[in-house]
Amino acid sequence: MIFITGITGLVGSWIARELLAQNHTIIALKRPNADISFIKDIEKKIEWIEGDIFDVAILAEAIEKSEFIIHAAALVSFAPKDRKLMYDTNVEGTKNVVNVALNYPIKKFLFISSIAALGRAKNIETITEKNEWEDSPLNSFYAKTKFWAELEIWRAEAEGLNVVVVNPSIILGDSNWERSSTQLLHYAYQEKKYYPQGTINYVDVKDVATISTKLLFSDIVGEKFILNGGKTTYLDFLTKTAQKFNKKIPTKPVKKWMSELAWRVGAIYSFFTGKAPLITKETARASQNDFSYSNQKTKETFHFEFTPLETTLERVCKELQKRYE
Repeated sequence: MIFITGITGLVGSWIARELLAQNHTIIALKRPNADISFIKDIEKKIEWIEGDIFDVAILAEAIEKSEFIIHAAALVSFAPKDRKLMYDTNVEGTKNVVNVALNYPIKKFLFISSIAALGRAKNIETITEKNEWEDSPLNSFYAKTKFWAELEIWRAEAEGLNVVVVNPSIILGDSNWERSSTQLLHYAYQEKKYYPQGTINYVDVKDVATISTKLLFSDIVGEKFILNGGKTTYLDFLTKTAQKFNKKIPTKPVKKWMSELAWRVGAIYSFFTGKAPLITKETARASQNDFSYSNQKTKETFHFEFTPLETTLERVCKELQKRYE
């Protein structure tokens, strides 16, 4: 039995599909009000427990039945108002899961982290699994929570838990395009004129599911792996996405002063409306950055080739069009 948190999300759902295709059995948490529309195809194949990662008793009920754990539950947000909930979910939630896991003979604990947890600094050209975290204005609060969550994972390893970590870049897949990384695809679909001048590192959700599954059943413990299909400019990414949707491509670059103005206007809008701003200080500045993440360790360890961007966009854009048009 494999226990999965965050199964209703993009990553958790695709890992679940991969495991079910291999005839593994899955137990998963589901909040009473959870949106399960994106896992309707596998809903009846899963043993469900109602609750969340803040309920230690519920976690124990699920983990007691399990040999393996995949912790994919997380909150991704760059809105200041979400910081407390994001800390509680990403850090305290992870602490709860590993603390309960330490009480049982778990064979392997796989943590779905993020490349954000590796940190960013101006003097680093290419980031690898060996990079040490460095405090920097370039690190978002989300990045900090994922780094702190990883500290809980490595603390649990020191206490005897067999752990492995994956650090995916921006994950591309068919999901709610009002949330997380899929918003980028929606942005292109809406024929927005402006494009950021930075770069984007991306990975196909199917590749994340494949490597995660391979890693879960391997002999590898105590290591982390960057999952990154490649890097391109936002202009190239949004242009290719718009073309897949048969939409107009963006033509106007977002200058640095424009992004600085945009997040300030967004903050004022949020203050008076109570709604999350479309552009925050963190997202505005991140969109101007240029970082590279090495995928060599993953490719060499698993003899794996990541899915090309064109192939991923061809599939995902078709799936989104079927869903929303």
